[in-house]
Amino acid sequence: MKSNPTKDISKVIFSSSLGTLIEWYDFYIFGSLATVISKQFFPEGQGTAALLSTLAIFAAGFIVRPFGALVFGRLGDLIGRKYTFLLTLVLMGGSTFLIGVIPGYKSIGMLAPVLVLILRLVQGLALGGEYGGAATYVAEHAPAGRRGYYTSWIQTTATFGLFVSLGVILLTKMNMSDEAFNAEWGGWRYPFWGSILLVGVSIYIRLQMKESPVFSKLKVEGKTSVNPLKESFAHKANLKMVLLALFGAVMGQGVIWYTGQFYAQSFLETKALLNFEQSRTIILWAILFATPFFVVFGALSDRFGRKWIMMLGMLLGILTYRPIYKAFLSHTNVEENLAANKDINKKIIERKQLANTGSLMVATVMQQSPNGIIFKQTSTDTIFNETSHLINPGKKVYSDKHLPSNTYWLFVLLVFVQILYVTMVYGPIAAFLVELFPTRIRYTSMSLPYHVGNGVFGGLVPFIATLITSFKGATPLSGLWYPIGVASVCFVIGSIYLSNKTQNNVHD
Repeated sequence: MKSNPTKDISKVIFSSSLGTLIEWYDFYIFGSLATVISKQFFPEGQGTAALLSTLAIFAAGFIVRPFGALVFGRLGDLIGRKYTFLLTLVLMGGSTFLIGVIPGYKSIGMLAPVLVLILRLVQGLALGGEYGGAATYVAEHAPAGRRGYYTSWIQTTATFGLFVSLGVILLTKMNMSDEAFNAEWGGWRYPFWGSILLVGVSIYIRLQMKESPVFSKLKVEGKTSVNPLKESFAHKANLKMVLLALFGAVMGQGVIWYTGQFYAQSFLETKALLNFEQSRTIILWAILFATPFFVVFGALSDRFGRKWIMMLGMLLGILTYRPIYKAFLSHTNVEENLAANKDINKKIIERKQLANTGSLMVATVMQQSPNGIIFKQTSTDTIFNETSHLINPGKKVYSDKHLPSNTYWLFVLLVFVQILYVTMVYGPIAAFLVELFPTRIRYTSMSLPYHVGNGVFGGLVPFIATLITSFKGATPLSGLWYPIGVASVCFVIGSIYLSNKTQNNVHD
């Protein structure tokens, strides 16, 4: 009985995508819960310092991804695609579950963040080996001329993994009190524990998969690489393609990806001061609307080439990021609302004197701004004088801002536009990378530039951008200069040196 090629490739995509989606889910739970984790694994009262420390641990997982690409890429080119990314799945799922069982700082002190860091590094190594294997596996099953379309399904998994992580966290939080969710052994741990079940299902499915037919043929013929690392990076021609892939495509793609999704979420919560639920549901809606465009742009790249679709996505981000993020601030009126505190009729202030200084207060402010936004600010860092006028209105610790419906959906649109840029740069990138390198060293060669571009340049966006905004004289928009600068350099290099042709010799 003849097999159905379409049905076969669908099984390949489903089996590969499910495991990759779960790995992304595991990887992104940590970032989605950064503000909560910072309070659990670091001393109380550190505020921004604790958040930056948490973002640094989050970023550490990205930094080691290139090392995972080298280790597992080499294994993938030596022993095969299937068993290598089966191993990465086990490592990812195990480390995610263990993060969920580490006691907090109150119980074990500095050992808590150290253990989290170690497990986060294991996650990064595992993800470094996962993506290249999945993308290569699907590409080597795809018919020539449809590679962009079929590999674009793998590309949806990163964003959809973020969607699932946000959705699970939000559903968990909605079904319990804030106190129960934020407690040391509270609901924030449930998404970590639940990942072990998802990984178990994916392992079972992947065990049923067969090895890539292209790699199997090479192995039977004895043509697999003896030293994939040497062939990938010691040979001048191949190294040139690795560097061109990194600096002409993946570096810019990485910062566009992480700005449009992770930094957008962080900015809405920490700069525009939206509450937990609204900041995350805005991202969820935008992801839901934008995700189909990964496949659209992947398919279009088969017809029109990969290069200019990716370059256009970068250029749009470069030109529009500052106006978009400025709109986030202007429609929430953060600074204007706080500066308007002298109008005592617009707010109710409850204050309690701390210690015996007579000047350090705790205040709860309820205020309605001109555009209808109602917000609450509670701060132990706000200094008042005897007439209750706010001397330092710019210092904010906590906010619970509720957007009116029209502003809420405007924000969904603005995040959707950013994720649309993501689909343009990310939809075609797997096919682009696969087509640059020969089968015998493809897993190794494509994995390194991908994970340097995404793991280092892209993954550091939330940390570096947040750090820049903490510098003296910086504004809330200052952090955007990092992704804009990286994308601009990549756009210039890619526009000049990349070819726009697609290749049909992937089965070489």
